[in-house]
Amino acid sequence: MKNKNIKTLSDIKDEHFGKIGTPTRDQLEEEYDDFKIGFLLQEARLKKGLTQQQLADKVGTSKSYISKIENNVKEARLSTLKKIVELGFGGNVELSINL
Repeated sequence: MKNKNIKTLSDIKDEHFGKIGTPTRDQLEEEYDDFKIGFLLQEARLKKGLTQQQLADKVGTSKSYISKIENNVKEARLSTLKKIVELGFGGNVELSINL
């Protein structure tokens, strides 16, 4: 028997931010993607044992810029993201488009 009081994350977002396609919901999803990128970069940096300053030096940017990306204060351009991942971590960025 399904409990009717249990809500999924999608249900909660629909209720509080509107359905996908509404301005408020689209803003939430966009901000979440930016947060996720910052979190993933920070996680990768820590896995590599790098400080923000060490990563900034490898990439040719400032520690404060790395910090702003990791803390979702500044959006990273795709070219910057690729530079951080390739030069800073020795990895590569993979993108996909889902329709």
